[in-house]
Amino acid sequence: MPSRRPDLDSQRFAAAPTFEAYLEEVDKNRDLWHGVYERVRLPEELVAEARSIPGAWHLVALSEDWCGDAVNTLPSIARLAAAAGWDLRVMSRDENPDLMDAHLTNDRSRSIPVVIVYDEDFREIGWWGPRPSTLQSWVLGEGLAMPSPERYKVVRRWYAKDRARTTLGEILGIFRRAA
Repeated sequence: MPSRRPDLDSQRFAAAPTFEAYLEEVDKNRDLWHGVYERVRLPEELVAEARSIPGAWHLVALSEDWCGDAVNTLPSIARLAAAAGWDLRVMSRDENPDLMDAHLTNDRSRSIPVVIVYDEDFREIGWWGPRPSTLQSWVLGEGLAMPSPERYKVVRRWYAKDRARTTLGEILGIFRRAA
């Protein structure tokens, strides 16, 4: 990770769409985005943990509407953020290269989604992405040996079975490490 993080101030943050506004803007996979968002059911213990975290938190999700991993993770992150009272905004990966290039996967790949967590003063406390760690390990290992359409089917099944538990646990881990 680069040592210098780009600045994010309240004006830049406020100019980005909320997740709900982003959902209205999505073009590619529109029905999938809306369907996943409508079906999100959050585990109560994760909601309780999120609500117990003191402070005002700002989350930025770097995404694009064509990204399958984003459509499988961001709706759950958005629901958790809403339940916890955190302010989540979505920014385009391609329109925010300074943020994206400071959060590269393996210091080289502009993989998305990336979720960046900021405190009330917009100081970055950590980031997550582009996939839950166990799924990312599989994709970069065994998954690469599969043709892309077959790999994507396995990934979708993994997301459906996991129901965002791993993703949300990893997001909450950012807060635990900062405490």
